[in-house]
Amino acid sequence: MRPFKYVRADDPRAAASAVAANPRAKFLAGGTNLLDLMKEDVERPDELVDLTRLPQLAEIRAAGGGVSLGALAKNADTANHPLIRQNYPLLTQAIVAGASAQLRNMATNGGNLLQRTRCMYFYDPATPCNKREPGTGCSALRGLNRMHAILGWSEQCVATYPGDMANALYALDAVVRVRGGDGAERTIPIQQFHRLPEDAPHRDSTLAHGELIVSIDLPPSPFARNSHYLKVRDRASYAFALVAVAAGLEMEGGTIRDSRVVMGSVAHKPWRSEEAEAVLAGAPATEASFTRAAEAALADARPLEHNGYKVELAKRAVVRALMRAARLA
Repeated sequence: MRPFKYVRADDPRAAASAVAANPRAKFLAGGTNLLDLMKEDVERPDELVDLTRLPQLAEIRAAGGGVSLGALAKNADTANHPLIRQNYPLLTQAIVAGASAQLRNMATNGGNLLQRTRCMYFYDPATPCNKREPGTGCSALRGLNRMHAILGWSEQCVATYPGDMANALYALDAVVRVRGGDGAERTIPIQQFHRLPEDAPHRDSTLAHGELIVSIDLPPSPFARNSHYLKVRDRASYAFALVAVAAGLEMEGGTIRDSRVVMGSVAHKPWRSEEAEAVLAGAPATEASFTRAAEAALADARPLEHNGYKVELAKRAVVRALMRAARLA
């Protein structure tokens, strides 16, 4: 690990100002991803601004008919909070599906959104990687790409976003509240928070340098009674997803009034399928409807040499998640 300056922030505005003033500075919260990347010589900040003594950013509270999740609230505390378990069980399921209990006790909500890809070429400084070093090439494009994207990738990058929590937040129409170095706040709909790789895969999100995540706000959700998070992985625990699905259904009798279908680990960001949701609107909650929705969700898939299996796997995962959300399986 390379030497770096350590600063403990006294308030959110000072923290944002400190990072904004130094292009090579980064925020430090739970550190569950950043410190690993520094040890691997992938991330090389020369200054860390420690946020962990800012209790005002760790609050989980009712707000605006929904819930506001502090950026520094731990994943475990979020998953187990009564407001989340009762009103947003999809989010609880997604968080519990991710990482280990020890990591969930350390990882924060804001840091979870900003975790970086687990592409093995990204983690190996000896190989070219446009995400790690722009302009060097993508080793995964024609390399071992079993875990990589089937939707939304570019010739510059085929890495996937690895998280689980964000998939549920996409389904729940979350809004990310951020504060800049000048003290100004703005809100970002979660759908606009992460980026597709395009020609700048080194940029994972739409945050400007120095912008600090303050909270993640959840509006009231109609999916509490009918939702399910399904994660398919190589082993039963502590593994990143091959495919994940966050499914929510708003039912009126046996008819689907509204829905959310969000797939994880298939693209550079959580992938909400409005095509699948259009198929489900007004349809009966049956396996046949869900199968048509799954076909629509994967219609634009472009598998790579080693991950063609993901297309069929994702279709089946979408159907299974929707069946469980509808309480038919």
